[in-house]
Amino acid sequence: MVEIKKVVSRADMKKFIMFPFELYKDNKYKVPELIFDEWNTLRKDKNPAFEYCEAEYWLAFKDGKVAGRIAGIINSIYNRINNTKRARFGWIDFIDDMEVSKALIDAVEAWAKEKGCTDIHGPLGFCDMDRQGMMLQGYEELDMLITIYNYPYYPEHIEKHGYMKDIDWFEYEIKTPDKLPEKLEQLNQIIIKRYKLRIFQAKSSKDFLPIVPDIFELYNVAYKDLYGEVPLTDRQIAAYTKQYFSYIVPDFVRIIYDENDKIAAFGITLPSLSKAVQKAKGRLFPFGFIHILRALKKGDRLDLMLIAVRPDMQNKGLTALMLSEITKNAISKGIKYSETGPELETNDKVQALWKFFEARQHRKRRCYIKTI
Repeated sequence: MVEIKKVVSRADMKKFIMFPFELYKDNKYKVPELIFDEWNTLRKDKNPAFEYCEAEYWLAFKDGKVAGRIAGIINSIYNRINNTKRARFGWIDFIDDMEVSKALIDAVEAWAKEKGCTDIHGPLGFCDMDRQGMMLQGYEELDMLITIYNYPYYPEHIEKHGYMKDIDWFEYEIKTPDKLPEKLEQLNQIIIKRYKLRIFQAKSSKDFLPIVPDIFELYNVAYKDLYGEVPLTDRQIAAYTKQYFSYIVPDFVRIIYDENDKIAAFGITLPSLSKAVQKAKGRLFPFGFIHILRALKKGDRLDLMLIAVRPDMQNKGLTALMLSEITKNAISKGIKYSETGPELETNDKVQALWKFFEARQHRKRRCYIKTI
């Protein structure tokens, strides 16, 4: 028999956060979540997204042991912008037991109905900065820190419970070339000259702090039409700046300025932390941070975290220019491969750029939806 319990205490939350560590303890492809990050994201007194979101969490127990978890989220800004009454599910994990997964889904659906929602989609987080999309392909690929890894039986369960595809994301592994393709280099020079662009590279992470508000302002306008996206608030921007910008490696960040010294585009990449976080088992302390610092200095794989182009400068070749700058730096730093984060299947323009490189589409993930 399956028992569903709502998370109401700190002890419950600890079980909620730590369940995947037990479920995936023997899986060599799963990259564990950073535990401190999970606490900061899920707690109402820590995550600024609760200014416009509400959420509940549930645990499933079977034979006295935790057998699954799920989160239900309602993003009021998303619903207002899109004129919907939609809930989200996220943080979904469960053993390969149909009774367990159904009990979890039933719990979040019942809650969503009580809140007046008409449908539910996911896996999604509070905002676009959270992990999203259930994995459909890439189970034998080492995952990224910023993405969801799940067992192959997850989508089978979800589909049997009445959920259908809403949208997919693709991810690519790109082999670093010996040199930048000549055609791409020529195109870049034309773009720089035509639009009077300037490429900026900071010398230290502190150099970024004065322009962080401008970076996030561009992020908000560039990403506003993406699936599930809502603008980040000032409090969220402050929290992400404090939480993540200390990990920024200046060598792997590029800013493109226009002729008026306004940010036209930016690209943030990072040496892969996947193996380091595996070694750290999701904990920064007492010794986990050492593995991460080593990876930041000596890694040979690069994660493409965020690339954004100002709307009025889109379709002018700046994305290709940004990727070229990142590639040239990867060549000089001995990076062997780069991995993209999830790219919407509708993002034909970015995916068309991979034709210039030796690339393979190696992971795929999906957002499901169901009318309730």
